[in-house]
Amino acid sequence: MQGTRTIGASERDALLRAIEDSPSYRLAHEDTELLASDDLRPLRLQLEMLKPERQLRRHKVQSTVVVFGSARLVPPAQARAQLAALEQRSFAQPADAALPAQIARARKQLDYARYYEEARRFAEIVSRHFQQQQRRDFVVVTGGGPGVMEAANRGAFDAGARSIGLNITLQHEQAPNPFVSPELCFRFRYFGLRKMHFLLRARALVAFPGGYGTLDELFEVLTLVQTGKVKRVPIVLVGAAFWRRAIDFDFLVEEGLVNAEDVGLFAVVETAEEIVAVLHAFYGGVPPANDTALD
Repeated sequence: MQGTRTIGASERDALLRAIEDSPSYRLAHEDTELLASDDLRPLRLQLEMLKPERQLRRHKVQSTVVVFGSARLVPPAQARAQLAALEQRSFAQPADAALPAQIARARKQLDYARYYEEARRFAEIVSRHFQQQQRRDFVVVTGGGPGVMEAANRGAFDAGARSIGLNITLQHEQAPNPFVSPELCFRFRYFGLRKMHFLLRARALVAFPGGYGTLDELFEVLTLVQTGKVKRVPIVLVGAAFWRRAIDFDFLVEEGLVNAEDVGLFAVVETAEEIVAVLHAFYGGVPPANDTALD
């Protein structure tokens, strides 16, 4: 019979290190491979629900106003500078066939830059008026990215107030804009949980011109309000000319696809002051009750 093999101290240490380095030996909450597995998807969903909720309670965020809009809009000064640079190039390089299209896009960008400024001004007005140390109401919340999102977070920043950013991991990484309050900037893996956090404390929704993401978020809220899954809140679309062409609501009514009263679920305005007026008319200037918007 073969005898027991003698194990030296160095080999013993190596065997112990192999055990301690094995993924199976990790504490479950420290095992990132386990947490990233398909089996743990329900837990990841729960974590994305709980983490922002705990932080928002800790910072006394009672209610929010959600601001949606294009990530592609830029501040007016930047838009003017871009257009001026292209126009200067057109004088120096008149044969450049690509310049006319680039100039046309730059002019369109300058036209839309006013929405950046209106989003910034609205967020500054509402943040100055409602945020207090004991209770934070109408805290601006955005997707945390550039464009209109940056403008709204910037307005709150200019007011010395908190604002929230709900960033999302994308194939092409989207970094948060620098004006979100660091303690209220969250990153999500799942669009569904991110959308839920947009609405949990929402007492108003303001939608500026935007693309697929803005339309997706707007129509989800309209559907939830229409079906009674979310309590009625002011929904404000900014920019009549844009929304009239982007979505023909009257056509939907004429075709019998939505009821006439469904068009009354939202208001269409042009300026920051008009947005504030819609919110004031709905709530009478009184901070909304501290309850969840979702049923």
